[in-house]
Amino acid sequence: AGVGGGALDHQCAGAHRAELGGPGGGRASVAGPGGAATLARPVARAESVPMSVPPSVFVPALALLVDRLCGEPPLRWHPLAGFGRWAGALERRLYRDAVGRGALVWALAVLPPALAAGALGALPGLGPWLGAGLLALTLGARSLDEHAQAVAAPLAAGDLPAARGMLARIVSRDTAVLDATGVARGAVESVLENGNDAICGALFWYALAGPAGAVGYRLANTLDAMWGYRNARYERYGKAAARLDDALNWLPARLTAASYALAGD
Repeated sequence: AGVGGGALDHQCAGAHRAELGGPGGGRASVAGPGGAATLARPVARAESVPMSVPPSVFVPALALLVDRLCGEPPLRWHPLAGFGRWAGALERRLYRDAVGRGALVWALAVLPPALAAGALGALPGLGPWLGAGLLALTLGARSLDEHAQAVAAPLAAGDLPAARGMLARIVSRDTAVLDATGVARGAVESVLENGNDAICGALFWYALAGPAGAVGYRLANTLDAMWGYRNARYERYGKAAARLDDALNWLPARLTAASYALAGD
């Protein structure tokens, strides 16, 4: 669990565990033998022709802008929180301590909303706009920044207990034993790790499979945060969620790491 979209996964997982216990034209004048005559002839006017932006560029750019300006919806109304409740209800009804059953419930939870997102993104006319809205809901760049600043501000002011408390909102480790260096390290590690989940991974899967890919990817992240544990309940049931999340992140995570290396300090 982490920050941005990952912070929401962290909160969903915590709640889940608590429950379980037109172009212009012109006319040119042409002189003929019998006098002046006019011949209708279109005249190109480049300024009247709108520039065409492909959806592969327009949708991610608009989604990133919406995320930057608006951030994430309140937790109560966030679609990922609703998905967490839906997945929890499926688990309570269908749980069995078996890998196959976990895989079945994963498919029942993830595939319908992912396919619905794909259908919305394919609608004529509205598709790119709806796709941008759906993609924006999978992003968490602004939330990443806000969560990092929430740790950095008290740390810079020398308020270590407050910094520990803010870090505890975005990581699952025990923050009470961390010194200032440990708190700073934990925040940086969480932001870097979740830069993949909350930005790069969602954009990667949008580029590969459109809104269905981005939405399916984020839902898989959420189920990994809920079920991807090695304990008595989830060792077998949660294995599919954990392995599928690993597979979906294999290439995006490496591309993210490479981008960090290129960006430097």
